[in-house]
Amino acid sequence: MQNQVSDNNSSQQPDNSWIVELGKTIILSVFLALGIRTFVAEARWIPSGSMEPTLHGTPNQWEADKIIVDKVKYKFTKPERGDIVVFSPTEELKKEQYHDAFIKRIIGLPGEKIEIRDGKVYINNKALQENNYLSSSQATVTDVCTSGQQPPYLATPQTIPADAYLVLGDNRASSYDGRCWGLVPQKNIIGRAIVRFWPVNHIGTLDKSPLYPSANP
Repeated sequence: MQNQVSDNNSSQQPDNSWIVELGKTIILSVFLALGIRTFVAEARWIPSGSMEPTLHGTPNQWEADKIIVDKVKYKFTKPERGDIVVFSPTEELKKEQYHDAFIKRIIGLPGEKIEIRDGKVYINNKALQENNYLSSSQATVTDVCTSGQQPPYLATPQTIPADAYLVLGDNRASSYDGRCWGLVPQKNIIGRAIVRFWPVNHIGTLDKSPLYPSANP
């Protein structure tokens, strides 16, 4: 009888093992999600119109384009001209109290001479062809640089040092970019924007066709 009572009491005790396993699963999932976001990829939304029409940006994140940023590629290869990159504010931007990440397109590479002439970007004295992402009416000028350092960075020709990049927005008439405040060190680059996943009617990779057939403009 004692054995029977003992067995009955055991069967009535709740089995909490599933709660423990669920807790372990949740904790592991959180660590994996944080690891992926920190080291592999992360989702971001576009808060401004500086990359129009390539990416639609607005302060309302529910109406803005949302993208996936690849954080692995640049650990093995150098950024390339035409890449759309997300980067943390440079020292110059921090002086102007910017704290959030920026998104722009890489235009100038280390070692290149960059200048603006007649509304166009010239690299090593050759006009850069930007027809794939700029409309014919878009002019690249420094007149938009009404804040920050004066004169603007590209008011005169510049040579890009090692491990630094010139980035510009696709919406040249409304983009606060490298023309105004200078270069982005490679260490500031968080990753490359590779996929738009919102809105659903615009899901897909960015810049599907090669922007520049060769390594040089």
